[in-house]
Amino acid sequence: MHYIYSISAPIIAIFIILFFAGVRIVRPTSRGLIETMGKYTKFAQPGFHWIIPGVQKLYLVNITEQMFNAEPQVIITNDNLNATVDAQIYFKIQPDEESVKNSVYNVNNYKYQIVNLARTTLRNIIGTMTLKSANSERGRINNDLHKTMKEETNKWGIDIVRTELKEIDPPKDVQETMNKVVKAENEKVAAIDFATAAETTADGIKRAEIKKAEGIRQAKILEAEGEAQAIKLVNEAAEMYFKGNAQLLRQLQATETALKNNAKIVVPSNSQLINVIGEMSGVLPVNIK
Repeated sequence: MHYIYSISAPIIAIFIILFFAGVRIVRPTSRGLIETMGKYTKFAQPGFHWIIPGVQKLYLVNITEQMFNAEPQVIITNDNLNATVDAQIYFKIQPDEESVKNSVYNVNNYKYQIVNLARTTLRNIIGTMTLKSANSERGRINNDLHKTMKEETNKWGIDIVRTELKEIDPPKDVQETMNKVVKAENEKVAAIDFATAAETTADGIKRAEIKKAEGIRQAKILEAEGEAQAIKLVNEAAEMYFKGNAQLLRQLQATETALKNNAKIVVPSNSQLINVIGEMSGVLPVNIK
């Protein structure tokens, strides 16, 4: 019995060690490929897995979104200027079995391949553009880069999520010249805006003065019309009261002048003159015999 126990104990210990040596845990952020003697045999989903130590091997593949920097590089543009270009590539390996296998078996080192593919693609795109157009058409460069990267990496089981062009920096002397041009353009726009504002203000003042002059003119016209109406009414009254009595009117004017000068006058006994004076003063006419 003691002999059996002494033999079984090491066997059990070896079995326990082998068991724990073969334990593999796959997290939800990864997928696994199990190879047996160098041959793919099983796709490992998240969870517990056990492999035969020394016979089988588990390769873990990250399926979360990752980012690689394409690293700054100098690119000669179509107008023979050197531009320093940098970009970032966001990608992830698709979680299905075929895509995971492609990322391991169809490309030697997908991280290195993606970076170099991005750098080459940027050179091909920006090399056909001028520096000015490259700076103004960043959206187009991003779209072309993303399209090319997606097509080329599809057979690797990789999905290019997006690409971001970080910078396109011209040489220092060119940058200084561009800054001066931009500054001059801004000053020109500011000057035009100031002139437009001044013109608008002057035009407003002019319109206000015209309206003011029109108001004064209208007031004078109304005043003149009022005076003309008053004169018309006076003439109509004079014609009403003195029609056919021009001689009497002259006598009345002479009498008024004499009274102002305190002169002694003799009023004729003509009752018509007295009646006219009475009517103008609101006294009923009196018949004098």
